[in-house]
Amino acid sequence: MIVLLEGILKKIFGDPNEKEIKNIRVIVDKINSLEKDMESLSSANLAAKTSEFKVRLQKGETLDDILPEAFAVVREASRRVTGMRHFDVQLIGGVVLHRGKIAEMRTGEGKTLVATAPVYLNALTGKGVHVVTVNDYLARRDSEDMGRIYKFLGLSVGLIVHDMDFPDRKAAYAADITYGTNNEFGFDYLRDNMVVDENQMVQRELNYCIVDEVDSILIDEARTPLIISGPGEKSTELYQVLARVVANMEEGEDYTVDEKQKQVAPTEKGIAKAEKMLGIGNLYDNEHGVDYSHQIMCALKAKALMHRDRDYVVKDGQVIIVDEFTGRLMFGRRFSEGLHQAIEAKEGVKVERESQTLATITFQNYFRMYKKLAGMTGTAKTEEQEFQKIYNLPVVVVPTNKPMIRIDYPDVIYKTRIAKYKAAVNEIEECHKSGRPVLVGTTSIAQSEELSAMLKRRNIPHNVLNAKYHEKEAEIISHAGQYGAVTIATNMAGRGTDITLGEGVPELGGLHIIGTERHESRRIDNQLRGRCARQGDPGSSKFFLSLEDDLMRLFGSDNIAGIMDKLGMEDDEPIEHSLVTKSIENAQKKVEARNFSIRKHVLEYDDVMNQQREVIYSQRHKILHQENLKDTIKEMVDETVERTMTMYAPPEVYSEDWDLQALINYAEDFYAPRGLLTVDYLQNLSREELAEYLQKVADDNYQAREDAIGPELMRELENLVMLKVVDNHWMEHLDAMDMLREGVGLRAYGQKDPLVEYKFEAYDMFEAMMEAIKEDVVRYIYRVNVITQPQVEDPLENASTNNPTPEGDEGNLKAEPKK
Repeated sequence: MIVLLEGILKKIFGDPNEKEIKNIRVIVDKINSLEKDMESLSSANLAAKTSEFKVRLQKGETLDDILPEAFAVVREASRRVTGMRHFDVQLIGGVVLHRGKIAEMRTGEGKTLVATAPVYLNALTGKGVHVVTVNDYLARRDSEDMGRIYKFLGLSVGLIVHDMDFPDRKAAYAADITYGTNNEFGFDYLRDNMVVDENQMVQRELNYCIVDEVDSILIDEARTPLIISGPGEKSTELYQVLARVVANMEEGEDYTVDEKQKQVAPTEKGIAKAEKMLGIGNLYDNEHGVDYSHQIMCALKAKALMHRDRDYVVKDGQVIIVDEFTGRLMFGRRFSEGLHQAIEAKEGVKVERESQTLATITFQNYFRMYKKLAGMTGTAKTEEQEFQKIYNLPVVVVPTNKPMIRIDYPDVIYKTRIAKYKAAVNEIEECHKSGRPVLVGTTSIAQSEELSAMLKRRNIPHNVLNAKYHEKEAEIISHAGQYGAVTIATNMAGRGTDITLGEGVPELGGLHIIGTERHESRRIDNQLRGRCARQGDPGSSKFFLSLEDDLMRLFGSDNIAGIMDKLGMEDDEPIEHSLVTKSIENAQKKVEARNFSIRKHVLEYDDVMNQQREVIYSQRHKILHQENLKDTIKEMVDETVERTMTMYAPPEVYSEDWDLQALINYAEDFYAPRGLLTVDYLQNLSREELAEYLQKVADDNYQAREDAIGPELMRELENLVMLKVVDNHWMEHLDAMDMLREGVGLRAYGQKDPLVEYKFEAYDMFEAMMEAIKEDVVRYIYRVNVITQPQVEDPLENASTNNPTPEGDEGNLKAEPKK
């Protein structure tokens, strides 16, 4: 219905994408008209344009005003430095990026070069530009290759990778243009909001960001939040016990599995079996807390839903996650909420302790903080609704430089997985005999290994790429178009690397792509197809499927299976028809809509957390940048004095009924010297006199502490106490919010909206935390003993991240007091 409506609107009002491209072509014509002028400039005069542009911006011109000239300068600089001249369509893509949109450009259209023009233009403001890539290898490669253009024009270029020390990292962010991965940028933001001295911060304001492979980063990877964690204290023994318990459970009898929703649940019989094996009366009794019920769910998920060599691998005694989209091993990253521990127990390796969350943010909320965000990829249109709703990012499809002539054959579907693989191997063998290169896309490591074994039995030489090392990955993929090459790779491996056709290959039909399974997302399939037929080259693609594939089995095989049975087709006879391809794409659309709904639901919860995060980080920012916090803390003291009166000497109660001893105990706990206040003295005061007296006691005691340790050290003490108290309460609050999020779903059984309930309770918890922060600040300011120059404990000490880096955790920042 929506597609039909879109078609009608296009007929009436025209295609908005075409209108935008037509509008941008006018700008490209202006850029082209300046080309001869730029060619006539000496290198020194061309580079001097940068200073000229900066002056013009300072005098009031806008980036849009100087865009045609700036783009013309970049094009000429690129031609001289790299030998590459921007095509017109690359300039169109550059304008789209400058306007804060997503440029969808087919594979091989040179997106890396496209970004240079808007990057240069926006860097002229001096506020910094971030270019985000999917891995360290691409960040380093692009910063070096494209960095030559920027440096020629007098701009500085920085690179952020996981193993950098603090000075280099800070210098990289200070550069005009900074390349890095989404993980590094996100973790640096979190770490900057955990430091105890503003000089330890590395990032500047989040100004303009271009995300390469934007669909991979803002959609695929956005499902998992970034987390900086510290060592936890919970025992791991229960995970091992429950792994043995669920190992004796049978699917259908003791627990049920919903593969579509990726859910598992114990049956009554299964619960009874678990209680008997554990020797407890009731699994859900309060005496066991939430540990038993939560961890048995983790154990069941680990058994029924998480499969070795598909979802994770076991390597050197460790469980390592396999990214479902890229097939890459995510070193250092762990499944959350106890699932990783449950898998470790299932596999019989060392179970690592659960960690405490110190700081966390989703990619959605991180990237939405940039003043201007843009992205580029070969596949974004199918997810346009999500980009628009979550990030306010429209998608503009940029035309190709040369007509695309790839042939996409209809899918072929077999009854069994074995029949499918045999057919795929037959086709690989046929292509290989003719010398035509083949790139085979798989959805898992296990699939790659199974196909490799079949090719070995037929003596067909080939490369297998499981996306483990980015450098090796790029090298293997770049040779996939050579004569006679056969390459097996997970669908996304080597993304961002050009495949060049070898000699004689175009005459054979170019690179042939074989997909061994349809992904849940059409976008991933399109990425695989896009590996061939770049820049007008020939190429073709074909998907081999079976009724046993996950997508077919769960979402679309009933009708097709019925047709095959009616026709009496054998296992090795395929159905090959465009209607079948269409029905599969419809199944994918349903799954995509469901996945979007899930991600949107997760984000709705995180938005609540994000509002609170912004308040806390803003408070920390003020603490770090405000030399004198005395007035702020004195306000907290005044509030505490007022609270004393409200609690123990309320205006509506007669003075003889005031609880003066409780008032004294409370005041001494916070701001009054012990032994100074007495009931005999206080009972003779009016309410107004009592309030004034308590205020004077608090003020005098504060001044006495300042006189004792000196004003300079007192200011530093105020700063460090504030940071320590805010950080401690925030970390406790993060744990409490995790528990609330986990349990609030049960409210649905009481006909209540879990999200609404979550928002209300989260608000109350946050308000309570803010009050507790004020109380603790006052208590510590008056009570802490200063023996030497105060130092606040660095929250990053012993912290680690869920960043997929070889080391798995980050270098620590040492806290030093302000000088």
